[in-house]
Amino acid sequence: MAGGFRSRTASAKRQQATKPQQGKSFAAQKKRTRAAQRTESKVDAPRVTAYDTLRRVHDEGAYANLTLPALLKQRRISGRDAAFATELAYGTLRTQGVLDAVIRECSSRPLEDIAPEVLDALRLGAYQLMYTRVSDHAAVDTSVTLVAERAGEKVKGFANAVLRSVGRTEAEAWLKKLAPADPVARLAFQHAHPEWIARSFSAVLGEQELEAALEADSARPQVHLVARPGQISAEELALIVGGEEGRYSPYCVYLESGDPGSVEPVAQQLAGVQDEGSQLIARALAEVPVADDQGRWLDLCAGPGGKAALLGSLARIDGAKLDAVEISEHRARLIENAVKDLDVTVHVADGRNPGLQPGYDRVLVDAPCSGLGALRRRPEARWRKAESDIAELNSLQIELLRSAIELTKPGGAIVYSTCSPDLRETRGIVDEAVKEGHVREENAHDLCPGMDGAGDQLSVQMWPHRHGTDAMFFAVLRKV
Repeated sequence: MAGGFRSRTASAKRQQATKPQQGKSFAAQKKRTRAAQRTESKVDAPRVTAYDTLRRVHDEGAYANLTLPALLKQRRISGRDAAFATELAYGTLRTQGVLDAVIRECSSRPLEDIAPEVLDALRLGAYQLMYTRVSDHAAVDTSVTLVAERAGEKVKGFANAVLRSVGRTEAEAWLKKLAPADPVARLAFQHAHPEWIARSFSAVLGEQELEAALEADSARPQVHLVARPGQISAEELALIVGGEEGRYSPYCVYLESGDPGSVEPVAQQLAGVQDEGSQLIARALAEVPVADDQGRWLDLCAGPGGKAALLGSLARIDGAKLDAVEISEHRARLIENAVKDLDVTVHVADGRNPGLQPGYDRVLVDAPCSGLGALRRRPEARWRKAESDIAELNSLQIELLRSAIELTKPGGAIVYSTCSPDLRETRGIVDEAVKEGHVREENAHDLCPGMDGAGDQLSVQMWPHRHGTDAMFFAVLRKV
């Protein structure tokens, strides 16, 4: 690394720099280095914590929604400082595409030649300049100090020049200047989304509603709790936590603020954290009419266990038994923890060929998907995903649905769902299954009473800007 920029011999230098000391593990050495950087920093703790979150996300592939809370707890940051760190970290990650475009415009070097630790400090400073009320001086000075501490004094001048250039133009002017001419691409840029994701949304909603969808996709989501049926009612849960009962799910409670993990009913597993859309999908499987129901229910892609826990509670009320399949041993353990004291059997197996006896009355296929419907919950996710991933996911999705059809008895019901509104993962898969002739599609809207604006197909498509849920999709199929 030379002067905070990528060196042509960076690989060799990184190997030398990261070589662990005699008798000491690299992980321990790295941990001490981080601790030393944190304690020696001249920058305030919230900014350092936000910066460290960015580095772990970009350097280690960490998830911000897991990394930041852990750092805040470890460093005993709370109250307004925690809120500030959260705004900086999540906001910088969410708007990364816009920030990079502005930094590229102001930099004397290509973005690809800027060292990662410098680029993250520039992003943090640019976000404060463009999207917060932080003074220009504070945004620039603290970010330049971070650059000097993490990449060396020689880079201060470069960082200072870039950020002062960013600050000389108002945010609205930057967005107007750099936005593409194409209407969809322009909206995507202005609302910090990759263009392909905006086009995916537009294919379902139309351009007239696209801006509202993108705007809601960048808003902080409300916390939804689920009351476990048979253990606590939504009314009781709302009274205990001071929340509001949900609009659509009879088990949902909206929590305006606070740490849901510290809520006593959640700690006691009488309730859980689950988006209202996910609750509706699990409920739909339990509510769809099935003749001569023998009480054999199946969750074919059950990890990490939220829907399985709700289904297990509903199955207990109905005298049914639930099998839950998960290919990952780690996620299978999460399911086992979520379904404690419920009559749920967890199988570590591939849902495409789980080795189970056919004849299930009800089967849920909550298929692995792009997750485009839950981008608001993971601020960095939109910049990690690639459109090319969807074709591979489509192959997996149709294979899982075919497996579910084989495992379902004649007259039994299959609910196919995704946390994505992309037509290739939703209607495309359902239409292909129906075309193959083993199932017919039924009206899913009957299972979501009171929910308007969920699409004009037989399937249900929820949206954050319409329903306050994630952009969940589900269809109901009957085996013929």
